[in-house]
Amino acid sequence: MKTECIGDYVKLKGKAYPCTVSLAMGLVGGKWKAVILYHLKDEAKRYSELRKEMPAVTEMTLSLQLKQLEKDGLISRKVYGKKPPVKVIYGLTGFGKTFVPVLEAITAWGNQVANEKGEFVSGSG
Repeated sequence: MKTECIGDYVKLKGKAYPCTVSLAMGLVGGKWKAVILYHLKDEAKRYSELRKEMPAVTEMTLSLQLKQLEKDGLISRKVYGKKPPVKVIYGLTGFGKTFVPVLEAITAWGNQVANEKGEFVSGSG
């Protein structure tokens, strides 16, 4: 039997998943989580930098996704300063860095699909 199917389910931090694929997608799936991780893979960034690099995401969605990624241990949130305006920096944790090879494979595949079957358009197009 395959490792991902050893038990009836996989449990992580009190949450049950039907298999390891479901667990992985629970951590990084959805429209924005992998994109956020992509933008943090080379260096830590401030919230405002992420907003500039991801203009299509709403502030509420970005904020919620950052909180979820932090809760799941993929990113860290470091606050500098005591009173507003404080400086908040987001970066990959050691656990988050283990996803980088997968992220690079997803990026390469996405580029291939876009080149072969899609098209790159500008924001105004």
